[in-house]
Amino acid sequence: MPCRCSDREIKLNLMRRANFLRGPAAAAVITALALVPPASAHARPAGNEVPDMTGQYRFLSPDDTLAILEEEGQLKGYVDVFQGDEESDDILSYPITTGTRAGNHVEFKTGKIHDRYYRFVGTVERGRGHKEDDADYLRLVGILDIVTENPVSGQESVERRPVVFLWKSKSERQPGP
Repeated sequence: MPCRCSDREIKLNLMRRANFLRGPAAAAVITALALVPPASAHARPAGNEVPDMTGQYRFLSPDDTLAILEEEGQLKGYVDVFQGDEESDDILSYPITTGTRAGNHVEFKTGKIHDRYYRFVGTVERGRGHKEDDADYLRLVGILDIVTENPVSGQESVERRPVVFLWKSKSERQPGP
């Protein structure tokens, strides 16, 4: 059964078990531990919940853009992926065809272009930025599936990778959401 002790109680129990608390030093140690704030005091306040995740995020490279518009738990938007010199198109723009947010849980899937599409499952979190104009104000953390369909056999191959999509700063953003 898990212990439901406070941080201070855990520290005291560990020290007692190690026979560390003996004699006159015990009172000094107990007093010092009573003055130490619990670890939860260093946690971010509840105000760090993400009310709206609408914005632009870096996708697989800093030049790629994931643009999301959140409306009542539904996600809309697109993923712009810059192509290499060998491709005929400069940018492929994958529309988000299905997307949802429940609490901090986020899922979306894009439309298919050239037999490829993207699926993401993860969470939206506060980043290191302090204002919406700052880079990394929000971030999406999770698993991205890059799904490629074989046009002849119809079989899909999936490349799965852990990702962190960082919020774009004001100077990085393209016009749009």
